[in-house]
Amino acid sequence: MRPASPTPRPAAAPTPLTWLYVPGDRPEVVAKALGSGADVVVIDLEDAVAPDRKEHALRATAGLLADPCPGPCPVHVRVNALDGPLAETEIRTLAALPGLAGLRLPKVQSPADVHRAAGWATTAAGLVPDRLPHAAERAGRPAGHALAAPLAPSPAAAGTTTLAPAATSTLPATPALYALLESALGIEHAFPIATAHPALRGIALGEADLCGELGVRDDAGLAWPRSRTVVAARAAGLAPPPQSVYPDVHDLAGLARSCEGGRALGFLGRAAVHPRQLPVIEAAYLPSAQEIAAARETVRAATAEGGGALALPDGRFVDAAVVAGARRVLELAERRR
Repeated sequence: MRPASPTPRPAAAPTPLTWLYVPGDRPEVVAKALGSGADVVVIDLEDAVAPDRKEHALRATAGLLADPCPGPCPVHVRVNALDGPLAETEIRTLAALPGLAGLRLPKVQSPADVHRAAGWATTAAGLVPDRLPHAAERAGRPAGHALAAPLAPSPAAAGTTTLAPAATSTLPATPALYALLESALGIEHAFPIATAHPALRGIALGEADLCGELGVRDDAGLAWPRSRTVVAARAAGLAPPPQSVYPDVHDLAGLARSCEGGRALGFLGRAAVHPRQLPVIEAAYLPSAQEIAAARETVRAATAEGGGALALPDGRFVDAAVVAGARRVLELAERRR
């Protein structure tokens, strides 16, 4: 039986090239990141935040995203693991806030994980708990325990932000969701995850956890998971995924070489953990002057011929797929500043 075609998705803004992760419990670092020139700032509530700082991070993030325009670039939030005690409260708290541009879902292993997160994002629930669940608590919820409602900003004295229960309601729409594949099972389910829900706008690879699970010691062991992620995204009609973080913030030459390899595999852009990585990533993923010139010649020749296959004077064969690729190069070229 032939598999169903991917669900049509709304037209998206130009694909970001740089995704800068910042710890959610450090508002001053978040503020600097918003002015760094990153295409997207990702506030991290997961790995970058210590267990005893999780509640502070969520409240600070909710306060920022209460502003419909929290900064000059979109702001995404990476929540904690979906099978842990924190993600539900985090998603319900943040999903309706006007400054949120996307939710990044860690350790997604199946389409059910995406549907669970989407359900939390679109349905409000009972009363706000007296305190947020602590990371050390067990993920299980006792029978009859009320679900956590979103936390919404409320007027505060002396310029501080507090949080109060939001009105019980159904949120108007699911925020954009991005699934992070960080396990062998997640890689095996890459395409079903990529087509799991209309609100899913992208997938990406989380290489640190995956390397630990697979026992991989170098890039050779990641070649197949990387290609699998790229192919699944494109087959699902999603944008090419960004590369995973390059962890050595001082090795900019190594970052550039790694980006070159990622671009050859079909990735587009990269996650970063320090602003100094941003110009290196952007330079690696923007087309060169030679690539731009070749793309212009291809589009010009194809336009003059009115369609169909043709051969350029330098011997290159051009068909519709080549022309489409050339147009993508020219779209990226417009980002050069």
